[in-house]
Amino acid sequence: MLIERLSPCHAADYRALMLDAYAACPEAFTSTVAERENLPLTWWEGRLSADPAADRLVLGALDGGELVGVVGLSFQSREKTRHKTTIFGMYVRPRWRRRGIGRQLLLSALAHARERPGVKAVQLTVTEGNAPAVALYESCGFVSFGVEPLAIAVGAQYLAKVHLWCRIDPDERSWSPPADG
Repeated sequence: MLIERLSPCHAADYRALMLDAYAACPEAFTSTVAERENLPLTWWEGRLSADPAADRLVLGALDGGELVGVVGLSFQSREKTRHKTTIFGMYVRPRWRRRGIGRQLLLSALAHARERPGVKAVQLTVTEGNAPAVALYESCGFVSFGVEPLAIAVGAQYLAKVHLWCRIDPDERSWSPPADG
């Protein structure tokens, strides 16, 4: 499995994968098919900038040229928050799950975050009740720091999001979260 940073040339495949993700797992994403399907391909290309200093990057898992999974990193530019980055859009196609691809993507994302000067923490959210995703994140060093009730609406149902974070700077051993999380 090849994990690589996606570029604008991957936009059509990235768009197709994410539209599948929004349709297959509406409870996992804040975006919907209806919101994203009519966006021009240039919008998707913009998410895949090859610029090393871009405010976001998307990594893809490719098998023989087929895009089977993705994860994104969104870097903060504001002075008081630029030490944090956010994981977004993590998805592995169902027939490719349980092969360690999600772990490879997540670890690669953490490695990219560590390469960005000044980044000390990575945050993400996961829909409450998604035990496999929470287990993956926790096994890679993420710790929960709260639950946001009514975070997203999927039809008439409101779902909570669990907020997790992972400290990634070299001094991470000198700090640990409080015992109560």
